[in-house]
Amino acid sequence: MLKTSSLLTGGAIAMLVASVFVPVDVAGAQTLKAVKDRGSLTCGVSMGLPGFSNPDDKGVWSGLDVDLCRAVAAAIFDDAGKVKYVPLNAEDRFKALQSGKIDVLSRNSTWTMSRESEFNLSFAAINYYDGQGFMIRKSAKKDSALALGGSKVCVQSGTTTQLNLADYFRANNMTYQEMTFSDADSALKAYDSGTCDVFTSDISQLYSERLKLSSPNDHVILADVISKEPLGPAVKQGDSQWLEIVKWSHFAMLNAEELGVTSKNIDEALKSQKPAVKRLVGTEGAYGEQIGLTKDWAVRIIRQVGNYAESYDRNVGTGSKLGIPRGLNHLWSEGGIQYAPPIR
Repeated sequence: MLKTSSLLTGGAIAMLVASVFVPVDVAGAQTLKAVKDRGSLTCGVSMGLPGFSNPDDKGVWSGLDVDLCRAVAAAIFDDAGKVKYVPLNAEDRFKALQSGKIDVLSRNSTWTMSRESEFNLSFAAINYYDGQGFMIRKSAKKDSALALGGSKVCVQSGTTTQLNLADYFRANNMTYQEMTFSDADSALKAYDSGTCDVFTSDISQLYSERLKLSSPNDHVILADVISKEPLGPAVKQGDSQWLEIVKWSHFAMLNAEELGVTSKNIDEALKSQKPAVKRLVGTEGAYGEQIGLTKDWAVRIIRQVGNYAESYDRNVGTGSKLGIPRGLNHLWSEGGIQYAPPIR
């Protein structure tokens, strides 16, 4: 048997191997280039959900999901404003990602196994831990979801909400009349008009939608949580570099909060000698370059968007009209389950 070295030189072997075994991340790293060439990020959002993705009367979008899009744009362009928002209903949101109409979907969408496999997408992170609940009129004088048997329930079709509703009532041997609607606004209007006794959705959405009712204070959100709804951004499969960029944009905001780095003290953080802070702000290591960004990628995010606490508070927390307690969305070190891998 001839030795390989007698047929090919070491350099020729290396060239042959390199030409055959192309790393997946290099072969699929197309999205970042396309976004840069276009000059803006295209982000799929809701049709209008206060606190998460909602335009004002001037067409300026804001919300927790919008901030994720802004963070990615800041990391790439050093300009959080370079985002084109594409409003999508529940039925079209994943198709838009599949077709390439959007670069990232950041639209209060629940991470499930079937969604990743069926729609050929990957969820990058969980930016809000939620659960499904029920809103009813105070006049109904019911304090438990177990007392809702026989109710007419308004629900948006084509969602995990509809499936969870059926599971909950079946598991508890209760009857109900399902009233389905293609979009959340139609479902809410039907509930507000009295067509339904109950409106069900993710609890965060219930807080948002209650603000739209004719008499918000006449309605109460029950304490019952009947499902796990981990909400987060998703990207199309096949581009691991792009998945990392979206994922670590969220993780940068969480790590910043944990380290006490905010949009107000980011300049002081750049002078820090703490190893973890130095890695976050890019004065040590080359973590940004490893995923196609710059050394100061996280600084751009924090300066223009803020850390996770800043985003949460102004959009859905104490600094917003919603006033949703952080609960599970507190950092792991403060009793919640928001937890980011370290930058190192």
